Parts: sequence; structure tokens; C-alpha cells
Amino acid sequence: MKTRKNEIWAAYQKEIADDHYYFARSCIRQNFFPAAENLYINILRNDLGKDIFDDARQTTCTGIAYHSGIIPFETIMTVVARQFSLMNEAGYENFVASCVTSFGIYVEVMDTWKHFPETEQKTRYALKRATGKAFEIPKNLVHASDVIYKFRKEIAAKAKFRLINQNTGEPIKVVDHIGCHYAKIFPQEGIGGAEYPYVLAGLIDDWGGKQIDYPERRHCCGFGFRQYLLKSNRGYSVSNSKKKFDSMQPFKPDLIIANCPGCTFFLDRWQYVIAEMEGKTYGEDGYGIPVLTYEELAGLLLGYDPWDIGLQTHQVTVEPLLDKLGVVYDPEKKYKGRNGEDIGIPEKPQVLKCC
Repeated sequence: MKTRKNEIWAAYQKEIADDHYYFARSCIRQNFFPAAENLYINILRNDLGKDIFDDARQTTCTGIAYHSGIIPFETIMTVVARQFSLMNEAGYENFVASCVTSFGIYVEVMDTWKHFPETEQKTRYALKRATGKAFEIPKNLVHASDVIYKFRKEIAAKAKFRLINQNTGEPIKVVDHIGCHYAKIFPQEGIGGAEYPYVLAGLIDDWGGKQIDYPERRHCCGFGFRQYLLKSNRGYSVSNSKKKFDSMQPFKPDLIIANCPGCTFFLDRWQYVIAEMEGKTYGEDGYGIPVLTYEELAGLLLGYDPWDIGLQTHQVTVEPLLDKLGVVYDPEKKYKGRNGEDIGIPEKPQVLKCC
């Protein structure tokens, strides 16, 4: 039985290149949490000594428009082909997608080309006609969280903090949330597959925290593009997140970590909405449960200043988590810009507590 389990687990592992990455940014990620991607690049370059290329010539992958039924698949295949051509021109062959939706799109396009070679040829023709470019398929394509997972032990060795509550000595209780487009569409492309993904759980384990399992652990956050983009459907979106919060609340998590920018955004913002709608909060003492991305958590543990990495842009205040971790921070710098200018203090919610 153990051998069979090992075989199943081995089937859900993936090759992740050691170095020399072409980084494809995310359109929504830059708007939701604008410091996160630069933090990711800094961690790889400065803390891990890796070569990662940030290409200003990129465009959006148009994944949201595709999944919202606005543009056809033929168009998005050509957009993806252009991204690959830019990677080729820059001299790279290892493609890293920042966005889970983009990652799913790239995997879907490559899988389509594999099984229907005529679509690849049509895409090559369309790209050549539109831009004059040609492309080669990446040798290695992964999501950005895969790379952090690959180097999780190296990050742990360099970390100034661990996921340990400095007040109690107990491990920080962490909920992991995996974006649907990471492994649910193509389970073999996600570490651990769709039901037992380990790409974030592995960070929790190696960084000293405690995984929190709960009934709705694999339930969607509810973003779903059409659910949120159409105002009349947003109740469906928030109800999905509420189902997760209600399910995890009895386990009293200290932190939620996510690998999708949309999931991070909605699990963070919907806590404010639910508090305003129902007067209900899910964290301790009227605060919410902080929701961080994988690189934001890595940055905190490596000793980056929480305000330099943009944690003040989160709706749920992070100070209770910082205090538990023992992270030293200056409250006066929270709403100061890069050059010390005052960027303005946001209006506080009526129910959800903020620092």
C-alpha cells in the first residue's frame, strides 16, 4: 500500500528549472498588490542568487477576457505565442507565470497544440502575419509559487523568522488556498494534484507552521470572473468565500496563504464586505484573518520591511500577525511612500478592526 501511495505521489511531481527564468507578470496582480512581483524578483535575485528576466514588452495574457467569453481561444493562442517569442528573443527557455489564471492558460494552450498540431500551425501563421515573429515552446513552464516551493528549504535557511508564535512558542496556524486554475484543470501540472496540493503546504511545513485542515479547504474562493465582473452575480462570489470562512473559523487560523492573485484579493476583501453586511468577523478580537501571497510570507520571514513589500495594501490588517511572528515594524511608516511622503490614511471600516 505504501509503495502504491508513493507511486501516486510521484505522478503529481513536476520538473522545476533550477535557474534562468523568464518572468511573465500578472495584470491583476500589479493592481491588487503592486509590490508583490518586485518582491518576488528581489527574493530570487538577491536572496537566492537566481537569474530572472523581467520583460517590459509583455502584455496581459488576456485570460480574464477569454474566461469571460469576450475573446475566442484562437486569439489567446496568438497572444501566448507572442509571449513565448519574447522569451525566445531574450534568450530564455524557462517560463514562469506570475498569475494562476495565466498559468492555466499557458498549460491549456500547450496541451491543445500537443493534441491538435494543426492549431499550433494556425497560431504560428497568425503570429507571423500579425507581428512578423516566430516562437519556440518553453522547455520548462511553471507557476511562480512552484519556484518558491522548490527553494523553500533555502529560504528557511536564510530566514530571520519562522512561523512560530513568539508569545506562546506554538506554530502559527496556517490555511493554504490553491487557485483553481493551478491544478484543478490540469491536475498533473500542480504539485500534489488537485485534491492534495503541496505547493503551499510545503512552505508551511518547512517554515515551521502548522497546516490547518477543514471541510471546505479545497472550495473555490468564488472569484470566477463572470461571477465578479457582473455586479448582479457578486453575491455568488462572496457566498463562496463566506462558506470557506465559516468552515475554517472553528480552527482559529492565524493566517491564510494563497498562490492566486484573485484568490488573495477576494479572501482579503470579502472579509470586510461580510463584516459590513452581517457584522461578523473571523479573526481574533474583531480583526480579520490576514491573507498573504507565498512571496509576501517569504519576504516577511526573510526580514523585509512589511511596508516596503506592500502589506498596507491588504484590507485585513497584518499587525496582529507581525506581532505573533516577532517582526519589528514602524507603525508611522505604514502609509508613507518610498520617499517618505504621506500617501494618505484610508477610511476605517465600521466593523472590521484595523490598526
